[in-house]
Amino acid sequence: MKMRAAILTATKTPKPYATSRPVEVAEIELDAPGAGEVLVEMRAAGVCHSDLSIINGTRPRPTPMALGHEAAGIIADVGVGVNRFKKGDHVAFVFVPSCGHCIPCVSGRPALCEPGAKANLEGKLLGGGRRLSWKGGENIYHQVGVSCFADYAVASERSLIKIDNSLPFDEAALFSCAVITGVGAVLNAAQMPIGSTAAIVGCGGVGLNALLAAKMLGAERIVAIDTDERKLTHAQQLGATDTFNATDNRCIKDVRDATNGGLAYAFEAAGTAEAMETAYGVTRRGGTVTSVGLSHPETSFQIQHVSLVAEEKTIKGCYLGSCVPARDIPLYINFYQRGLLPVNKLITRKVPLNEINEAFDRLDTGEDLRQVIIF
Repeated sequence: MKMRAAILTATKTPKPYATSRPVEVAEIELDAPGAGEVLVEMRAAGVCHSDLSIINGTRPRPTPMALGHEAAGIIADVGVGVNRFKKGDHVAFVFVPSCGHCIPCVSGRPALCEPGAKANLEGKLLGGGRRLSWKGGENIYHQVGVSCFADYAVASERSLIKIDNSLPFDEAALFSCAVITGVGAVLNAAQMPIGSTAAIVGCGGVGLNALLAAKMLGAERIVAIDTDERKLTHAQQLGATDTFNATDNRCIKDVRDATNGGLAYAFEAAGTAEAMETAYGVTRRGGTVTSVGLSHPETSFQIQHVSLVAEEKTIKGCYLGSCVPARDIPLYINFYQRGLLPVNKLITRKVPLNEINEAFDRLDTGEDLRQVIIF
């Protein structure tokens, strides 16, 4: 079938993207779903910094690639052998498909699915191959098995979670990435206890979801750290008790002074070495640093070895919120519907697909937190 999709044709193009237009909205060909796959009619898709990282070259990926990994839609058709979904089901995507059979999957860590990671790296679906083409048959790579900046997507049934039909699609899309990554970092990876203290370093969509989770747990103190005053204002409105600008060379000292030695838990959500070092620096003795930011593969950070040992600090990585999506996405939606996680407050703009390059400009400059493409 023919449909519209946003295709990344080149990376590291000059800014603004509204002028260089690295993403082309074009009519392409989408194959029917194969065995174990479904066809999803897209209804809403979030514009995430992980998409921007592919465009600017921070996360190197092959092109042409159909972008988008955070979305919600309706099952329009199912392939042979699909028994988890039926036509009309409302679903949210998951950007790591879980095979259910590899060691991480059977160990309860589907975010680390080995076949899923391999397929994502190769720009293929979990079952192998690609279902997108254009310009006389040239194959198009999938972004993490989702490619949701399009009217439709064919995806593995292992890349989807059934959701409550009453949830608006623009809100449902956020649970596909931003919510599970940020909230999961707090609840799953760090296992932060009720009433503790937390620092959020990087107050974009993911970081602010971590902030909301810390607030839900009744954190005694929530310190927000960012380089953008607009994001710090958002953080304060959502529950941060203190805000600090990371561009101040006294930031770490000021945070430690203000919090009597630092915070028990720190969450790095900016994807830079500087943010990671800041998160480590504001963590108190015996504290835990959890990183969800994705930097360039060649990026490294520095820490003082003796403090790691003598202060018994812990550094943890967290991917996909260390979630079990089939368990956690419905749970987090329930938290939202009960008023405990007001993630809808993160949506700052709704845009049509043909404004995708302009949306990436706004994301890059920090003008918007979470923009949602409406189909």
